[in-house]
Amino acid sequence: MTTTPYEAALARISPIDEDAARSARAHHERLTKPPGSLGRVEDLGVQLAAIAGTDPPPIPAPAAIAVFAADHGVVAEGVTPWPQEVTGQMVANFVGGGAAINVLARQYGARVAVVDVGVATDLDDLGLAGAPGLLRRRVRAGTSNLAITAAMERNDVVAARDVGAEVAAMLVDDGARALVTGDMGIGNTTAAAAVIATLTDHPAATVTGRGTGIDDARLRNKIDVVETAIARLPSDVRTDPVAVLAEVGGLEIAALAGFIVGGASHRVPVVADGVIAGAALLAAATDCPQVLPYVVAGHRSTEPGASAVLTHLGLEPVIDLGLRLGEGSGACLALGVLEAAARILNEMATFDAVGITHKD
Repeated sequence: MTTTPYEAALARISPIDEDAARSARAHHERLTKPPGSLGRVEDLGVQLAAIAGTDPPPIPAPAAIAVFAADHGVVAEGVTPWPQEVTGQMVANFVGGGAAINVLARQYGARVAVVDVGVATDLDDLGLAGAPGLLRRRVRAGTSNLAITAAMERNDVVAARDVGAEVAAMLVDDGARALVTGDMGIGNTTAAAAVIATLTDHPAATVTGRGTGIDDARLRNKIDVVETAIARLPSDVRTDPVAVLAEVGGLEIAALAGFIVGGASHRVPVVADGVIAGAALLAAATDCPQVLPYVVAGHRSTEPGASAVLTHLGLEPVIDLGLRLGEGSGACLALGVLEAAARILNEMATFDAVGITHKD
């Protein structure tokens, strides 16, 4: 029986290196600073050492951001004022280098790979035939309307996860030393809320947010849609990530779950973005808890579902700037802190090296 890319990635995942983590903690004690004075930056350096299995850890650069794009049938329910066509238009913007994530990626010297995993629009009609930087991996042309039926079939979830795992492997093979989750899909905060509500057992109202900035009436409708969708899931499948993603998820969410697992299997840090990445991370961690130590929560999105995920998984975000854009923007902004954490261990002098008397 043939092993799928996602299954192969799962099989490669091993525990992080606790010996390297202990070495990095001891290393911090020898650096020319009071113990613990760099706070979370020290913790991140220890995590990077544990992921790579060496102290000091390699610099997590260059980074690669994979923006998985897909459409959602649930837009028919009026959960967002933006038309579905915007997904494809934003894909063209990403490929052209004009989106926020492109600006931020250039600042950090990161690569942006745009992956069509389920865009409904014919991207060739938007002038993207043969466009560099666009990976054509479409599983299907968007999901069905999760308000009235399953978003997709189980085999679609499996195929999308494989896409994510393959893209992670490709980017690492091309030299990426950190992976960043990105997403685009009009209506995807509705799907993410449904996945998060199910896998964390939170009420829909507590994890469903305003997304692109919807008003109170549209938010109430969005919550109703999420409640209706998750009510179809029998209790005995609510911990099965494939079943949950098939019923109420999205193709880009499934692909991101595979991407996270793929990154962990190659022992590189995976920097997770906001609420869409949070839904994907829940699915990945439900299937394989060993991925969590490889993940850095890049930021805390203002979407309530994002905080629910962070609390549920015990993750502390690197930054909290009130962001809710998506695209991988918050995670990309965290790259500077992550690189600094590695450079402290690689470049900072020890007390002994510079002849400074260390306290007893």
